[in-house]
Amino acid sequence: QVQLVESGGGLVQPGGSLRLSCVASGSDFSIYTVNWYRQAPEKQREWVAMITSGGSTNYADSVKGRFTISRDNAKNTVYLQMNSTKPEDTAVYYCNVRIYHKVGRTDYWGQGAQVTVSS
Repeated sequence: QVQLVESGGGLVQPGGSLRLSCVASGSDFSIYTVNWYRQAPEKQREWVAMITSGGSTNYADSVKGRFTISRDNAKNTVYLQMNSTKPEDTAVYYCNVRIYHKVGRTDYWGQGAQVTVSS
């Protein structure tokens, strides 16, 4: 069982920066792969970024070069640093831990953090 708590959302002007945090419960955080997703109103959920237990990262083309995902295992925390933001980044952002089992998988989600990019 994993509980995820997000923080850091808010209003930012286009071109500005914002950092989201996702704090996880449990003792096995260091082995988890963590994702960030986002969902704009009336749109499908979109994958944004991923970081593996070893620190490897991947990004959606729409955010590559602007966003950075990182982790601090000592704090059980994953971050999403958002730079050079655009209005189209406006969405609710969710962190995700996906744990694979021998059969099936389990997804854990944060409560969501609203990010609004507007002047």
